Amino acid sequence: MYIIVGLGNKDASYDNTYHNLGFMTADKLAKKLGVSFTKQKCKSLLAEGNYNGQKILIAKPLTYMNNSGEAVVLLKNKYKDANILVIVDDIDLPAGKLRYRENGSSGTHNGLRSIVSYIGENFARVKIGIGRDDTKDLADFVLSKIKDRELFDKATEGACEMILERL
Repeated sequence: MYIIVGLGNKDASYDNTYHNLGFMTADKLAKKLGVSFTKQKCKSLLAEGNYNGQKILIAKPLTYMNNSGEAVVLLKNKYKDANILVIVDDIDLPAGKLRYRENGSSGTHNGLRSIVSYIGENFARVKIGIGRDDTKDLADFVLSKIKDRELFDKATEGACEMILERL
């Protein structure tokens, strides 16, 4: 079983922001798998399905980004043998670049920092680069609206493909 966790913030005011690329990718992945977010459990919205004979649970934590670990630890405790993969934005990667990691530190990302504090570093992640805007405060930048929608539509599509290749 795989639990794929897209990180983001639940309020509509965060829609189409860089920090919600995890949610956007989770939505796109659910659509590809023909599933919908119909359940609310473990402080998350959940979509359940199957892919290549594997049970897949796609989760969007309802805890806000900086507390994502609260939801992930509940999922991990409920589905003890599941593999966890987190989808996250990354300011340290150029805009649109993708990176897959089997495990590792949280780096500068508060959502990953929260997850690591609850379950440790042993979980996979797909990072979607957003680049940096040194003219803005970090929080203002990651919470700003996405400017190059076409680039990030391609990036979220690529992130879905990267995930499906690993399942």
